[in-house]
Amino acid sequence: MGYLLRATAQKGKGLLHHIGRGIYPPLCLSCSAETDTAGLCAKCWRETQFITGHSCHCCGAPMLGEPDGVPCDDCLYHPKPWSQGRAVAMYAGGARRITMGLKHGDRLDMGPTLARWMARAGNDILADADIIAPVPLHWTRLLKRRYNQAVELSRNLVVGRNVEHIPDLMTRTKRTSMQKDMTRDERFENQRAALRVTERFEERIQGKQILIVDDVMTTGATLSACTEACISSGAANVNVLVFARVARPQ
Repeated sequence: MGYLLRATAQKGKGLLHHIGRGIYPPLCLSCSAETDTAGLCAKCWRETQFITGHSCHCCGAPMLGEPDGVPCDDCLYHPKPWSQGRAVAMYAGGARRITMGLKHGDRLDMGPTLARWMARAGNDILADADIIAPVPLHWTRLLKRRYNQAVELSRNLVVGRNVEHIPDLMTRTKRTSMQKDMTRDERFENQRAALRVTERFEERIQGKQILIVDDVMTTGATLSACTEACISSGAANVNVLVFARVARPQ
């Protein structure tokens, strides 16, 4: 019931946004300056590092001089539990501002545009998905933030597609600490036993292809915990799709 109430409120915000778009010009997703079309202003386009060309098939990080399908060094040394991963942009400049606006700035109007970009970046794994699910927030954080930014992305990704969207497929069993200043090992320890597949969906994911959606990938600790929860509950395969990818330390 709580999720239905939140979803209804979000739909109301979406309706107000569409009405507003008919009155006011679109705003840049990064700096909120007025633009001629939905997306980014010219300045923020230059400041946003979109991932193009070759990239790691597992984590989505850009790679120079390597063919697609080859994992990066980080994924070779630290194999991911999911099969494939895609990302739209590097988490810096314009992409970082977009992410912060979506997460903390109530910019729910970003959802459709970011979902279109993510669909292009992850077209192949999106086509294979039986179920799309977002990384969940703990209920205490959801109450404080009022919405889950990963849900905003995942629900826009399924529009017009024959794929099931389960926004509450996974549940956080404990409130984890904020990971901003944690090391890689600390992030993985923080996420240990923090997620599980919601009991009523365990039968539904048996033998299914799951696509997990989030706004940002750093070390992959949270996405790994989600993947392991799905696999242990009977999913056949898990892929991941994010908007931004944090650069690996050099």
